[in-house]
Amino acid sequence: MELLSAAEATAYWDDRHRREGDLRSGGDVSFDEATNEMFYVRRLGILLDLVGQYGDPVAPLYVLDAGCGKGWFSRALARFGHRVDGIDASPAALAEGRASGGGPRYHESALADWHSPWPYDVVVSVDVLFHVLDETQWEASLGNLAALVRLGGRLVVSDQGEPGRRVYGNYQVGRGPDRYRSVLEPAGFRVDGWHPYRFRGSPIGFHAFTRTG
Repeated sequence: MELLSAAEATAYWDDRHRREGDLRSGGDVSFDEATNEMFYVRRLGILLDLVGQYGDPVAPLYVLDAGCGKGWFSRALARFGHRVDGIDASPAALAEGRASGGGPRYHESALADWHSPWPYDVVVSVDVLFHVLDETQWEASLGNLAALVRLGGRLVVSDQGEPGRRVYGNYQVGRGPDRYRSVLEPAGFRVDGWHPYRFRGSPIGFHAFTRTG
């Protein structure tokens, strides 16, 4: 099956965010809303374990939620006291995120294009990078997210735990830890491991990295 072009993928996600509910639009469309809620909570728990290790009890963390969709994770991170920027390429998703409030600041941007006047303590990208289909654009996206992390800060991204490359349908390309290391280790990042979701047989989990140089 031929993969979607960049323009087709952008249109697909904007339409999906318009059609689907708050959770299914950015979650797993094979699950109903209730199961998706369980899935979101499961991922949030793992994410907070990873982010929390870098928290300061007297100062908020500056967090970027890259590919935030309608902002579920952005709002959750803000509830825990973090200062959150959410970026997404879908105007429909961002409109709903802004309407929901909850503290995050939302911006329309592709992952490879976002620039910030300050580095972030933590950059997270939940189930997004495997939807960047073109390899050159994927590498540019990951490289830009890495450049936004301060020294000593953390980058947390979702993808498969197995090495190699795997294509799912026409809008998802899984890449293993070997591919992430090839980009991030030369950029001064330490690998802190892969943390699987362990939800309904999902092969995906969080890859965690710390910027050391």
